[in-house]
Amino acid sequence: MKSPHDFLNRIVSVKIDRPLGSRHPQYGFVYPVNYGYVPNTPAPDGDNLDAYVLGVFDPIETFTGRCIAIVHRLNDDDDKLIIVPEGRQYSDEQIQALVEFQERFFKSIAVRKT
Repeated sequence: MKSPHDFLNRIVSVKIDRPLGSRHPQYGFVYPVNYGYVPNTPAPDGDNLDAYVLGVFDPIETFTGRCIAIVHRLNDDDDKLIIVPEGRQYSDEQIQALVEFQERFFKSIAVRKT
């Protein structure tokens, strides 16, 4: 099984299953960003490795971009990749603000390649 850290600074293809503007089926919140997963890539929680796609402002079905960071959950085993268009950057504070809609339920930090 690959670690989420293996994807840092790499080009990653994501399948979007919760496009921007869609509602979470169980909790009802609206996704302000495209959210999906890396197909055929299990995460430590047993599901596919999840990813937030930032910097794309329309609902999409798939996306290929660069992984600039990981949202590492300190109280859950479900890290998320941060995927952006090539050449785009976001600060840790910007990432935390953009994913707060879901991460507010967890204690998490942005992790980058050192």
